[in-house]
Amino acid sequence: MQITTALALSPSAPFLKPKYLLNRNANPRIVPVQQLNLFTSTNGLSCERSFSLFSARTSVLFPYPNPRVSGFKFRASSVPANDEENQKSSSSGEILQLGIMFAIWYLLNIYFNIFNKQVLKVFPFPATVTAFQLGCGTVLVILMWAFNLYEKPKISKSQFSAILILALLHSMGNLLTNVSLRKVAVSFTHTIKSMEPLFTVVLAALFLGEKPALPVVSSLVPIVGGVALASFTESSFNWTGFCSAMASNLTNQSRNVYSKKFMLNKEEALDNINLFSVITIISFLLCTSAAIFIEGIKFTPSYLQFAASQGLNVRELCVRSLLAGICFHSYQQVSYMILQMVSPVTHAVGNCVKRVVVIVSSVIFFQTPVSPINSFGTGLALAGVFLYSRAKRLKPKPKAA
Repeated sequence: MQITTALALSPSAPFLKPKYLLNRNANPRIVPVQQLNLFTSTNGLSCERSFSLFSARTSVLFPYPNPRVSGFKFRASSVPANDEENQKSSSSGEILQLGIMFAIWYLLNIYFNIFNKQVLKVFPFPATVTAFQLGCGTVLVILMWAFNLYEKPKISKSQFSAILILALLHSMGNLLTNVSLRKVAVSFTHTIKSMEPLFTVVLAALFLGEKPALPVVSSLVPIVGGVALASFTESSFNWTGFCSAMASNLTNQSRNVYSKKFMLNKEEALDNINLFSVITIISFLLCTSAAIFIEGIKFTPSYLQFAASQGLNVRELCVRSLLAGICFHSYQQVSYMILQMVSPVTHAVGNCVKRVVVIVSSVIFFQTPVSPINSFGTGLALAGVFLYSRAKRLKPKPKAA
């Protein structure tokens, strides 16, 4: 326990009697000049002493040594342990900041999925929608660099070739996710995407040589079983939506595994924020080309009027598309910021909770019919994801020699 004490030493009236002064003038004029505070600290023990210097007309006056201690007044008072309090306040501030960032991450996810689903219902062109969302992200990245909110990266040719592959996988993953969201309910798409750990384990074993531990493999059983149970009882089941969601799992986890390998091999690798920013810009260019090639140019008055006939007028369509694009980029940006503050396992747990929040909020907002068996399958899959994140935290025991 840290004990901190301050001792204040001040002269009393008897101490200043003329008989104790060097200059024995009859009526010395004593004027306080200044107050000195000496503060010392050693190993957490602090001592503060204060005293006064005095002057007279002719010389500075010092008292003779006085054997009596009655001329002194000692005052003890407690001083806050600054180091300990600063650590506690800093820790509390970091926890509060992290909690706020998680809340923002979840809210942006909720609004993105709602706005995105509303747009895809009336504007059934997922490639064009994906390109528009990546375009919104590109504008935000350019503004971030233009206003020096984040340092602009310098990319070498070897780095660019590796990032190009990441951007291609990123584009495919987002495009396939939007195809699934167009065909099936939001809740079902996210239930399927909860199978991401299965693809992570398989791809890491194939390309990184990582052998999964038994607890990790065991946690995959409820994930696969839960998704299968939810799929059999899903009212909005569609094979196109199901297969595109599974394909997005494959591409997204391929991107993550390749990114891990890329970051390990490069000595001057980019940080998460800049890596994601560069990927966003390249993905926008790739998706724009793919959208024109696959769907043609769809942002024309005739197609916008068609969307208006489906339930949203042109103004509402444009506003919700813009909001979906901003939320799309922002929630991923916040996710990478959180990843820089916490461990990957903690981030995975947060991502699991995020998926639960998105599924529940979408079911409530869109009034998606959910049977008890379907709910059980979804819950089982999400529980498996949570167990997976916990199993990844366990460290393998060293083998005895």
